[in-house]
Amino acid sequence: MEPRIQYAKTADGVSIAFWTLGQGTPLVWMSSPPWSHIQLQWQDPDWRRWYERLAEKRKLVRYDGRGTGLSDRNVADYSVDAHTLDLQAVVERLGLQRFVLSCHFGACPVAIAYAARHPEAVSQLILLFPRERHGTRAQALWALREGGDWELYTEAVAHAVSGWSAAEEAHRMAAYMRECTTPETANAIFNALAEFDAATVLPQVRSPTLILQRRQTTGIASVETAKGLASGIPDARLALLEGTSIMPWIGDEEAVLAAIDEFLGDSEPALAGAEQRAAGGFCTILFTDVEGSTALTERLGDAKAREVLRNHERIVREALRAHGGAEVKAMGDGFMASFSSATRALECAIAMQRAFAAHDDEHPETPIRVRIGLNAGEPIAEDEDLFGTAVIMAARIAAQAKGEEILVANVVKELAAGKGFLFADRGEVALRGFEGAVRLYEVPWREEG
Repeated sequence: MEPRIQYAKTADGVSIAFWTLGQGTPLVWMSSPPWSHIQLQWQDPDWRRWYERLAEKRKLVRYDGRGTGLSDRNVADYSVDAHTLDLQAVVERLGLQRFVLSCHFGACPVAIAYAARHPEAVSQLILLFPRERHGTRAQALWALREGGDWELYTEAVAHAVSGWSAAEEAHRMAAYMRECTTPETANAIFNALAEFDAATVLPQVRSPTLILQRRQTTGIASVETAKGLASGIPDARLALLEGTSIMPWIGDEEAVLAAIDEFLGDSEPALAGAEQRAAGGFCTILFTDVEGSTALTERLGDAKAREVLRNHERIVREALRAHGGAEVKAMGDGFMASFSSATRALECAIAMQRAFAAHDDEHPETPIRVRIGLNAGEPIAEDEDLFGTAVIMAARIAAQAKGEEILVANVVKELAAGKGFLFADRGEVALRGFEGAVRLYEVPWREEG
């Protein structure tokens, strides 16, 4: 089934088309501007197979950048800064606080710029076949483009990226490229991106980075370019594979997928961030609870209600993996999780509520309204469970919240002081089983504007 195309709005008012596929850790794939058309790519068997393979172990996110595909085409600004706004709009629309960022060929400068500016968001960075900036073949293609023969230019580029012996694939790709954008927009994008030199921000990239390159590619994507990036990014590794094409499915596709899987698998502890729950250790406790779950079952029936609750489970677990939370237990219509950091716990709670809001926008007939409560303290760890006053209070705080709210104890607010969170004083509240009133704070999570 073709993924459902959705839209996100950028800070400068551009509508960006995107789709998602699969479940798990989010991986955002940026293709090379201006060659992007997410609908036509899905209709191509090679592209579709590639995306399906990427989505087997994770949640894949694809979007068309401004001026291309199904996104707004009448746009004035095509700079690197503007392209990062496209990415930001999509991840905010999906409520992704932390994700793997992967890019291909000409999108690498945009991905590098975004990773340098948003180290808190990019858990890992994958650069596939980064484009040569000043190679002889790149300059020849640039001159051909300026010559004004759009069909000849796209045929030449398609042969260059597919491998010069891949005649059938290249011809099909050239036809696809001409559907992605107009000659005028392509020129504007190339000219704008050429003004940015990614080398100036390489030392600012803090995300673990994988750079994939094929040994026999020359001119438009060379080993020398890949080595230069690997030497400039502090935590980068370079994987050199055999082959001549920069299209990942032409040649040894399995080697490309294996390198990606190995890189993400090696980094999985840092990405998923399962927290250690040592006895007596200080941690932040988070509870979720689906509001009105009993009424939901009565209204929808057991099977449909269970499907809705599975979406709740998926969203919660994705957020926990992305923010270093440890699932303590699931309780049918709620979760208990722990974090070694109050900051991460708050970021996770906000990501959950934004993801639930996105779900509700897509499925207004079956909204998931979740209340979230947080407390911090030193629970007792026993048989992979947590007990004690800190845990009970976190559950009571969650019960005080309404659907779509995040409520926290004062200790959580104090632990996160100066970290950029907003807190609205909800006053003192009597919690069942506790003497004296407890002051609670609401954490606003909706984007302004």
